[in-house]
Amino acid sequence: MKRFVLIMNLIVCLSIVSNAQESTRWRGLNSSGIYTVEKLLPQWPAEGPKVIWSFDHLGAGYSSPVFANNKIYVCGMIEGQSVLFVLDQNGRELQHFKYGKEFTDSYPGVRSTPTIDGELAYLLTGNGELTCLDLKTGTPVWKKDFTTQMDGENIQWGYTESLLVDGDVLYCTPGGKMNNVMALNRMTGAIIWNCPGLGEKSAYCSPLLVKLPARKLLITHTAGHVLGIDANSGKLLWSSEHTNTYAVHPNTPIYSDGKVFVYSGYGQGGEMLKLSADGSSITKDFDVKSFNSRIGGAVLIDGFLYGSGDNDRSWQCIDWKTGERKYSSTEVGQGVVIAANKMLIGYSEKGELFMADANPSGLKVISKTKVTLGSGEYFGHPVINNGILYVRHGNTLIAYQISE
Repeated sequence: MKRFVLIMNLIVCLSIVSNAQESTRWRGLNSSGIYTVEKLLPQWPAEGPKVIWSFDHLGAGYSSPVFANNKIYVCGMIEGQSVLFVLDQNGRELQHFKYGKEFTDSYPGVRSTPTIDGELAYLLTGNGELTCLDLKTGTPVWKKDFTTQMDGENIQWGYTESLLVDGDVLYCTPGGKMNNVMALNRMTGAIIWNCPGLGEKSAYCSPLLVKLPARKLLITHTAGHVLGIDANSGKLLWSSEHTNTYAVHPNTPIYSDGKVFVYSGYGQGGEMLKLSADGSSITKDFDVKSFNSRIGGAVLIDGFLYGSGDNDRSWQCIDWKTGERKYSSTEVGQGVVIAANKMLIGYSEKGELFMADANPSGLKVISKTKVTLGSGEYFGHPVINNGILYVRHGNTLIAYQISE
């Protein structure tokens, strides 16, 4: 009988583990922009990859889709309201939920990508309204307001952070004098810790969580600095000055092998920060001013960084170890980059969609097409899921077949 009970307990535990679900992340695993595709097409047809479907009722916005529960979740602004759309794998709308008043000033529309964990969605408007939404009922479990409850002050182009969830903890950056960076219980919204940081405003950044042997380290930008915070206690461990003209720092830092690369546009460029073994301090390794991506992110592949500049409007490759620029190319316009199977996939601000070899010897564009559906700016970060490339262009989400 005891053996039977032990076996049943083991089955229950294994069932719980197998049904456990990681929270979604902006730009995929650890926000790296790196994806794996089975049977990736070596090149696209002359007219571009096949459009499987498109959904053109999203309203205004720049956020990316995420995938959970065999569904697609993506946000847009309709008549001034933030709306979470739930689509099936064929692009058909299943549900939609309003969750707040959206940012309607300069570049109006939804900024933040939703975070999904099980049947809960974590949503942030450009006005700083944070909602934990029950996807089964469509009702809020809890709500917080960055400006009225957390002493935050909104920024020029609206709060843009895509929320980071780790276990039962949600991290966010209201940018207040006391509640500069915060950890909340994701189930209740209760404060776990608040870090005053340096008292600066938020800076459009979605944070990075680095799991070191000694601690979890939360790294994010505020208006004029990069902050390193103990993710368990909220203690500010270090800061590094990192400024530009408009205090715009939307690129999530990149971590590898004990070092963190931070970078932003408007001429600021990138800096390599070397962490101490326990993450409690940093030393500056090098900077590279040309690598000044404004909003397009970067990818790290086999020891080389790939991305595009802002003031230096070229696609570049940078040696992770030395900061040496391996090439600079203006073959396509500046924009967003992700990667699949060590192939670069770029989405330029001119609407060019391209695939190129990730090779430090030069930008080798293999295939290129133009995104013609949708309207407005080409700012959204593409996403890959199950061999399909999803591209946001304003009110339209487009699904491209990029696998055999």
